[in-house]
Amino acid sequence: MTTWTTPADIRAEVERLWSRGLLLGCILQDLAGPSAVFSSAPPDDASIRVSPPVVFPYRLRLRAPLASELGSSFEAVRDWIKSLDVASRTATGSGFDIRWQDINTRELGRNRLPSHLILPSLDDALAIVERRVDVDRFAELAKTTLARFPMLFGWIARKPLTLLAHDAEWARILDVVAWFVAHPRAGLYVRQIDVPGVDTKFIEGRKALLGELLDIVLPNNAIERSATGAHQFELRYGLAAKPALIRFRLIDPNLAIAGLTDVSVPVSEFASSDIAVRRVFIVENEVTALAFPEVPESLVIFGGGYGVERLAAARWLGSRSVTYWGDIDTHGFAILDRLRALVPQARSLLMDRETLLAYRALWTFESASHHADLRHLDSSERATYDDIRLNRFGIGVRLEQERIPYGRICSALSQYR
Repeated sequence: MTTWTTPADIRAEVERLWSRGLLLGCILQDLAGPSAVFSSAPPDDASIRVSPPVVFPYRLRLRAPLASELGSSFEAVRDWIKSLDVASRTATGSGFDIRWQDINTRELGRNRLPSHLILPSLDDALAIVERRVDVDRFAELAKTTLARFPMLFGWIARKPLTLLAHDAEWARILDVVAWFVAHPRAGLYVRQIDVPGVDTKFIEGRKALLGELLDIVLPNNAIERSATGAHQFELRYGLAAKPALIRFRLIDPNLAIAGLTDVSVPVSEFASSDIAVRRVFIVENEVTALAFPEVPESLVIFGGGYGVERLAAARWLGSRSVTYWGDIDTHGFAILDRLRALVPQARSLLMDRETLLAYRALWTFESASHHADLRHLDSSERATYDDIRLNRFGIGVRLEQERIPYGRICSALSQYR
């Protein structure tokens, strides 16, 4: 089996040029004119820097027979030459040209072999990969885009295939970008963006793409650059985001709010509420929170793991008795440490060595442990944390709060009644 270049290999090479956006780069350069700057350096705010397009005529790779192979593989070489010849521009009217060289051998005398292959023009390259229609559409999209947002030239040059992939919706995408330009940091919900043909799901499903474009067209003061990723799209571009909620139960029936005891409110409302309780409990497991026993003048917060930082704004917690109950594992102690940094008087409940060892049969495995030193634990908590993270009781020891018998919870809470 030979490894000489075939017409299929030639098509594959031109397809690679297409998939890298280099053929479309030629079209973009024609649209932008000679002032467009191309280089291999990454883009920055000061200049347009993108990969240079293909320069024609373009030399294709060619793996040809060696002169020494002519004698032993003469028929195969002849068939190979014929396969290239019938696929060339000479035979088909478009595509690649063959450049020839004469080879002299003692056995066969003078023979003509291909020396290299040439793509004369962009049209010839497009004919090979059958992309003429795509290129015409790309040119139309790029021209429209640059007419509205000339600063997007660099983005188009870097991602021409992305532009083409969004062909059917590109006009609406540009309309959304234009809305943000006209309404910087509007403070509205996505649902309130009024662009013809665009609904909430359209924007929600294209946050990453819109973000790339908005980062280029919007002024710096319209972008909160510390907010990154599609999940912070609203914060980055000044939209109203769905508020984070804090869920809590009033575990003293006398404190029910209009008959309600299980309530979810935005963080800001919780922070400003100054609820008339003496004690606040924070637990991690939802069912544990739902089944938490009644305690006078108290409420229990559904913790949300490392989301305890949401409680920072609730300064009224500083004047309450606050108790945290989490899993007895490294992450449970890390969450307690974070809470105590916010609420220094916070105590822990059922997070001690005695409880851990009492329910050894109920231990599970913590697959990804927390190993950092924790500065806000008391001496007993730190000792238990160290025992777990250093595997003194076994590898990845963990006691989840929902595995502790309900009677043990009631007993532990008796001190608050």
